[in-house]
Amino acid sequence: MDRQGLEFARRTSQDAALQAGFFQTIATKQNEQIRTSINKGVSDLKRGWEKSVATASGVNAPIALFDAWTRYVRDASQRAALTLDVFRRTSDAHAAHLRAGSPPVLAYEYDLVQDGADLPRPCNYILLKIKPRDGAAIDDAKRPYVIIDPRAGHGAGIGGFKPDSQIGVALAKGHPVYFVGFRPEPEEGQTLADVCDAEAAFVAEVERRHPDSKKPVVVGNCQAGWATAVMAATHPEFTGPIVLNGAPMSYWAGNIGRYPMRYSAGVFGGVPLTLMASDLGGGVFDGASLVLNFEQLNPSRNWFGKYYDLFRDIDQDGAAQRFIDFERWWGAYYMMTDAEIRWIVEQLFIGNYLGKNQAQLDPGVPIDLKKIRSPVICFASDGDNITPPAQALNWILDTYRDEHDVVAHRQRIFYMLHDRVGHLGIFVSSSVAKKEHKGMASVLETIETAPPGLYEIRMESEETEAGDPVADAFVISIAPRTFEDLAKVTGDRREEAAFAGVARASEAGAEAYESTMRPFVKAATPTILADAMREASPMRLKKYAFASTTPIGMLAKATAPQAAAKREPVDEDNIFLHAERMWADAVVRWWDLARDVKEAATEAAFFSIWSTPWALAYGAPKARARHHRVRGRLEDMPEVRDALARREEGGVAAAVARLGVAFARSRGSVQLGEVERIAAAVRTMAPFEGLTDDDRRAIVDRQRLIVQFAPDKGLDALPALIKTDADRTAAETVLKFIFQVDEDDVPDDLRSAWEAVSKHLDGLKKRTPAGGKSKTAAE
Repeated sequence: MDRQGLEFARRTSQDAALQAGFFQTIATKQNEQIRTSINKGVSDLKRGWEKSVATASGVNAPIALFDAWTRYVRDASQRAALTLDVFRRTSDAHAAHLRAGSPPVLAYEYDLVQDGADLPRPCNYILLKIKPRDGAAIDDAKRPYVIIDPRAGHGAGIGGFKPDSQIGVALAKGHPVYFVGFRPEPEEGQTLADVCDAEAAFVAEVERRHPDSKKPVVVGNCQAGWATAVMAATHPEFTGPIVLNGAPMSYWAGNIGRYPMRYSAGVFGGVPLTLMASDLGGGVFDGASLVLNFEQLNPSRNWFGKYYDLFRDIDQDGAAQRFIDFERWWGAYYMMTDAEIRWIVEQLFIGNYLGKNQAQLDPGVPIDLKKIRSPVICFASDGDNITPPAQALNWILDTYRDEHDVVAHRQRIFYMLHDRVGHLGIFVSSSVAKKEHKGMASVLETIETAPPGLYEIRMESEETEAGDPVADAFVISIAPRTFEDLAKVTGDRREEAAFAGVARASEAGAEAYESTMRPFVKAATPTILADAMREASPMRLKKYAFASTTPIGMLAKATAPQAAAKREPVDEDNIFLHAERMWADAVVRWWDLARDVKEAATEAAFFSIWSTPWALAYGAPKARARHHRVRGRLEDMPEVRDALARREEGGVAAAVARLGVAFARSRGSVQLGEVERIAAAVRTMAPFEGLTDDDRRAIVDRQRLIVQFAPDKGLDALPALIKTDADRTAAETVLKFIFQVDEDDVPDDLRSAWEAVSKHLDGLKKRTPAGGKSKTAAE
């Protein structure tokens, strides 16, 4: 056998071993998940049974048992009537919402600022200005917030669905808040490039309205997160810091045995089915299909749990209204053009081009994420089964070589992790709003003063002297991270090669469909038929089923007042109430089990098809593209060479920034209070006062490059920057203020770092001529 044959045999053997490893991991993790579901279900049933038996032991006569049954039937009947009436009100609210044009479901009033339909490249997006509640004071000189909601099948408003929300946090701090929403129907021929231009125009308009403030913070939720990143990469001049909340940026990423949504394209066909769905919709893709995909990820909750919870808690204040409000958002399905959904599926879901930094917004218009000049914060949760941490963060690993490359491009990237909140909880959970979003808002006020690099934002509960957590009080720290640290968070990526074959097959399938079936499908689906099929969707029919004009709605409207007037809740220790709840728990657990079995089968099917040696060879050209890197040394980049060449320039300001970066680097993390003092120091204290924000940022960026790529040379050059006792005293004063250091009482966590800084300052003192002249920052 020749060398080529031996290489083929070796590679085939490796691929077969890799596939066997995948199946072993799947079997281990999925069996564990299924076993956990079964054990939890059995445990819940056992606990419910024991509780029911204990309750039944107190019923010592048939007449008492009959009385308990009578009371339960009356209670359950009344709850059923009241629940049915909530369904009726939900259907009526849905119909009214549609008649009103499906406006954003915000908990705040707002004014329309700009309409995307009026732009040169029209689209269905709109810019709203949020009105604060209760006459709260808003300072127009503060940095404005622009919150962009996801367009993923649902309507707009999730970013301000509750008073305790992203909008509420920003308003509470006195910031002007703007909201980017959208109308249900896209403009004819609308593309994602049109949407991107509209979002950039909206941000520019906000900046124009607030000339005395810093550039706006742009917050992108879920799908709007990658849209925000695309906008910041293609229009870097407009935005301030950007926040990507639960934003899927790297669609091939995940962990084997978890997060099954990424396997759908490989099992069900990818782009061709999407194109056919759009053609059957008359050139419009129905958002109800996306919502159905989300519901299938948690059927126990979406198809049973939320309805039973309403039935169980119908007497609780606000339970009915919360259900109605949520369903008004969840059930308002929004459309996309076929061009939009195709771009999303090809460039993101299947091709993963954005995560690999190879996407194109328009033909010939590349999206280079390295061109983002704004600080980036990525917020992800391990409990999110739609956008797990790997999907939210792996774009960093694929876009840059390493953390030094991040520094060389003068980028500031931060990530923050939650251990359990689900996907929707990232946007609507009150606890997340009060902690994580509040913490991010605090960080955003000072984040641009941080040196370039990769960081993790950590939030830990503040404790009393007795060790008890203080309510709503947290200590926020910012710790430098390496790519090795980040890879530990996102996990092993060996299985991603299998997705490359799916991407290549999907592109081939799309070409085949377009050249064969597509003209016939379009010709056979006139607009009137497409509209009829869309309205007949089960996802829509269930929204209309209980309306007041239907027989069941009329019955609910007639019986609910009587049930409410005669309401007699059953006692909590009623044996039949326990039986009901035991039954509900069993339904939930078995739905979870069915989901786990389905996910295991889907994952196994995916890898049985796409991780074979032949499939991996087929997808190899796509897989290799992920490892593309720019050749050459980072030290030879113009920005780095310029910084190193100017290491003796900048005067005391450069010296203070350089020592501060070295201090923070040796210490390992910086507390939020220190970051805030850095921001205050560079604005108000000598030698920074009088400088513009751009000048200050340029000084900090240059010193970060010097410390990163030539730390010894940078520190050796300090005598050229600090030339007098006054210079040294000024530098020492600023550093002591920032890090709150007292020479007589240095905290333990600062001691070693401060001793290193003091050593340099003392050395300068010995070499500094009294009365000598020093260069200013401007010089």
